[in-house]
Amino acid sequence: MTMPKEDTNTMRALQGLDSSNSSVRLQAAVAVGTTPDPRFIDKLIERCAKEPEFYVREMLTWALTRHSSSMTVPELIDELRSERAQARSQALHTLSKIGDGQAWSAITRALLTDADDEVARSAWRAGVVLVPEGEEPELAAVLATQLGRGERETQLSLSRALMALGEVVMPTLRTAMTDLDPRVRQHALATERLLRDPDAGFEFAIEEAKRIVTTLFS
Repeated sequence: MTMPKEDTNTMRALQGLDSSNSSVRLQAAVAVGTTPDPRFIDKLIERCAKEPEFYVREMLTWALTRHSSSMTVPELIDELRSERAQARSQALHTLSKIGDGQAWSAITRALLTDADDEVARSAWRAGVVLVPEGEEPELAAVLATQLGRGERETQLSLSRALMALGEVVMPTLRTAMTDLDPRVRQHALATERLLRDPDAGFEFAIEEAKRIVTTLFS
């Protein structure tokens, strides 16, 4: 018995997602996104959790956004409980791209403060996209607990998330500017500087913040 052509194409795409060749995986993700099929969703999410190539992960996320959010969002939320950091991070990234508000309740404090920087950064971005109107101050308060964390790339991600919330973050930043930890003070000052002047640049803002902290607390 001959397999229908559409089933043959489905099998070929599913197999392509597991290829050892990243170009084949990329082409398979493009094919899946071009012709969405609910049968692909589990495989796409599974692949996101272990795909080593950034550009392939981005295409996997795009393919998931092409499917019905009513089918993808619940499964992505389940993925947030995975023990694998990349699974959590990529699920958060995909949820931020889908932008379905039903995922907001899944952006927990545990994810926003996850020990893995990539997971936390993805949670910050998703939180800013999904936060309901009126709950921005609560999100800002949690994000502020991460001020001073990590290296420049991580700090810049947090500053961008706080800036995206707008003026509502100012009271929280002002409190953080008096924190006992100089890294927290510097990061809060730099973020406030960028909020006032987005064109200043993070490097300039953080160096200026260091000078201010050194002057005021030396």
